[in-house]
Amino acid sequence: MTVLRVASVGRRRSSRCAADDQGSGSVLAIGLLAVVLVLAAALGVLGRAQSARSAAQAAADLAAIAAASSIALPPGVVLAPGAADRGSPCDLAGQVIERNGAVVVRCVLLPDGVVQVIASRSAGFGTATAIARAGPASARGAGR
Repeated sequence: MTVLRVASVGRRRSSRCAADDQGSGSVLAIGLLAVVLVLAAALGVLGRAQSARSAAQAAADLAAIAAASSIALPPGVVLAPGAADRGSPCDLAGQVIERNGAVVVRCVLLPDGVVQVIASRSAGFGTATAIARAGPASARGAGR
């Protein structure tokens, strides 16, 4: 009796190659998860920086308007009780900025009743800074 052996068509994988590939999907999944976490952290930092920048800009805008408005008031007109002893327009700007959670970097009274205010706010990994200028419409372009 003769025994015929059938040759296999195609390539056979050895058991060693199959064992080497086991677990490679887990490594890939962990790598992708790490990339996603790094991107999420970066977006969180950028979001916090943008939020701090917006808050600093709002504080600077409000402070500049308050300071310029106090310059434009006619004599004897008081905005609120106790406001008569507010001091200079920059003192008022400082109070407004502090109430908005920012810090005064600089306040300058420019010609023609224009006030320029620079405010900053902590952004976690740095500081967000904003500049605002306010004054009468007749002074547009002054101080530039």
